[in-house]
Amino acid sequence: MGAGIALVAARAGCEVLLHDIHAGSLDAAIERIHKGFAKQIQEGLISTSEGESALRLIRTTQTLGEMADRHLILEAAPEILEIKCDLFRQLGAICKPEVVFASNTSSISITKLGAMSGRDALVAGMHFMNPVPVMKLVELIRGLRTSDETIALLSRLADRMGKIPVESKDSPGFIVNRLLMPMVNEAIFALAEGIATADMIDKAMTHGTNHPIGPLALADRIGLDTVLHICEILYQEFGDPKFRPCPLLRKYVEAGWLGRKSARGFYIYPHSSMSKDTVT
Repeated sequence: MGAGIALVAARAGCEVLLHDIHAGSLDAAIERIHKGFAKQIQEGLISTSEGESALRLIRTTQTLGEMADRHLILEAAPEILEIKCDLFRQLGAICKPEVVFASNTSSISITKLGAMSGRDALVAGMHFMNPVPVMKLVELIRGLRTSDETIALLSRLADRMGKIPVESKDSPGFIVNRLLMPMVNEAIFALAEGIATADMIDKAMTHGTNHPIGPLALADRIGLDTVLHICEILYQEFGDPKFRPCPLLRKYVEAGWLGRKSARGFYIYPHSSMSKDTVT
């Protein structure tokens, strides 16, 4: 997600400083960004010179202190509350008082992150859809103390990136995941109960309801660990059994079957040494 956000920001003419604590993660992100621009050039969406110009706007760092003079920081850390809270606490101490913070969280409380930062009015959610260069929607989430000016700034940035912003209150899952995750979770229950294979469940949704991708293939693309984190947050916050994560989802995560990023989830992917057959 961070690489995708960096790509669309640079393409919009923004100077980008991409941070990660691991050098290998930064190298992988730059490689994905290069491939992303190459694909856009091949498809005729941008020219070669535009792609090269955008790439020159991106640099990397492993030092969080270099973020101190940024105008806007857009966080895309793993969907784990403790990690995000600690990061916002650090950024609040490092950055100038006027720096705006936005989180790409898909379910965590913006109000809580704002409190950790010490600058509640300047903190909002800016939740991109995956894959970022392709998907048009961006959710803008207003914490209890988020200012109108902060939301307006992020809305202008979304427009500049060619995205469609929709505003949501700070409620678990916001709009998209509040609706999407129960469907994905129910598809996993259907698989666990042996109602149909993963492939048949996905075909039923793509051909029966005109979804562009089935719920299980989508879960693999999102990452099953991320799906589990979101489902757990929804279940904890609402206390409603309809959000209870399917035990099969938890087992897959325990096994390290996280979807595309681990070569196996509800499907097995080509770069795996295993068969390409559907996991049923």
